[in-house]
Amino acid sequence: MIYTTWPSPVEAEAAGRAIVADGLAACVNILPGMVSIYRWQGEIERAQETVMLLKTREDLAEAVAQAVRARHPYEVPAILFLPVTGGDGAYLDWIEAETEG
Repeated sequence: MIYTTWPSPVEAEAAGRAIVADGLAACVNILPGMVSIYRWQGEIERAQETVMLLKTREDLAEAVAQAVRARHPYEVPAILFLPVTGGDGAYLDWIEAETEG
């Protein structure tokens, strides 16, 4: 699973749709309305953001990260790989099947 944030739901949905269409992720979840407080270039910042969770295979993680970076407006987008250590077998099989190219 990959975690990232976007400045708006519109941008997140456009990127998520393209990444799923390219077969890099089986599914993306878009959660708008997050408030982020962070340090950027020495200043404390506050921003409204949208969370995106991408469900993919471990071997596609770097390709997904590249696809996120290519579509992202931030200079340094948040991209975190979250290892999945288990889950429902049928769901994990579905992710595998939907990301086989």
